[in-house]
Amino acid sequence: MNKNNPIGFVDSGVGGLTVIKEAQKQLPNEQFIFIGDTARMPYGPRPTEEVVRYTFQMANYLVEQKHIKLLVIACNTATARVLSQLQRTLAIPVIGVIQPGAWAATKTTKNNRIGIIATQGTVDSGAYDNEIHAFRDDVQITSQAEPEFVQLVESNKYHEAATRNIVSQHLEHMKSQDVDTLILGCTHFPLLAPFIEAAMGPQVTLIDAGRETVRVIQEALLMHDLYTSVAHSHSKDIYYTTGNTANFRIIATDWLDLPDALDVRHLNIVENDRQQYLEEQDGKTNFSQ
Repeated sequence: MNKNNPIGFVDSGVGGLTVIKEAQKQLPNEQFIFIGDTARMPYGPRPTEEVVRYTFQMANYLVEQKHIKLLVIACNTATARVLSQLQRTLAIPVIGVIQPGAWAATKTTKNNRIGIIATQGTVDSGAYDNEIHAFRDDVQITSQAEPEFVQLVESNKYHEAATRNIVSQHLEHMKSQDVDTLILGCTHFPLLAPFIEAAMGPQVTLIDAGRETVRVIQEALLMHDLYTSVAHSHSKDIYYTTGNTANFRIIATDWLDLPDALDVRHLNIVENDRQQYLEEQDGKTNFSQ
């Protein structure tokens, strides 16, 4: 494995950019390649077999075509449903976002009441509950599915005043549960963090699972001796989307706040009678599952 190869990130949409943003701060010399499957988001309500297939398509593309040295599943739903399969299948380290967030929450709570907001798929999986109770079995957990929050971010409405009101209304029940720690269990949700903080109040600490994941990435790079020996510039990071590249570029440029124009490319979802696969636009390589 070439330690100077890039790190790959996959997500159902733009939410995984919140992980990229933190990783760019903490890992300034690494190169990142990100795929946001915006054409098929949200993953939360999809059947498990679809989430598994789509995530493997992205992972295979990054491994076979881009020769990544480490893969980050920057999507809570995909982490809950396919992380273990990817770890068994791929020959590189694979990291998800759930365990780091759960660990941080158990270290943060003072009253042993933790809230989780996530997609329906993540909530239904019970993955956060299992990870939290693996660390501490004395914690009371309140979980709440918020699929509309994902749509607000993907439609680039996360700055709007109307969104603030929606977030406030949706979190009234969570606030009433007396949680002192709230896990943002979807990588889209940190883009709504100012509104979530306002809704929950200063007594509640928000846990950004994506941010906590970067610590685990650093540990994996050290453990496997994969820290790059060449200083890359994050202006060389590559961003793929299966959806509208213009919309993706607008959100990514706003959120990442980088000085250089982003390299945003399109991946086609190609279907025939036997398989579905990803293909870089105007390219010839495909990776199916």
